[in-house]
Amino acid sequence: MELKYDFYINADKEKVWDTLVSPEGTRSSFFGSVLKSSFVVGEPFEYVGPGAEGDDTVHVYGTVVAYEPQQKLSLIEHPGPAYHSNHAELESRMTFILDMVGNCTKLTLVNDHFTEGHPSYEKAADAWWMILSSIKTYAETGKTLDFGW
Repeated sequence: MELKYDFYINADKEKVWDTLVSPEGTRSSFFGSVLKSSFVVGEPFEYVGPGAEGDDTVHVYGTVVAYEPQQKLSLIEHPGPAYHSNHAELESRMTFILDMVGNCTKLTLVNDHFTEGHPSYEKAADAWWMILSSIKTYAETGKTLDFGW
């Protein structure tokens, strides 16, 4: 199973990258969550923000598998403990790739290597549209999308 999206963003790679990894960028695009990581391959990461367990809910966690600034970020992820009791057994890979196309940045997201029967696959298929649209809007305008939540 693979989810793949290509978005063209009217911003340079530096701005798009900053939206993917900075606290302000991730907060604007990942439903108020901050990406906590050393960004060292093999080290852990977490997306932490408001949720079922309060303001510090771990929504997704895992391991950094690739980190090439302004080019590629790849993470093996597990859903946070608040979502599934067997969270450590469930995983997928998220890979963000940035390329320049003219004066625009092409952001490719591939979410694949889902554990068989992963219960978050369908939710991810829907949520990525909102997240990627938020990344595009924030990188281009500095504003966040309001989904009414």
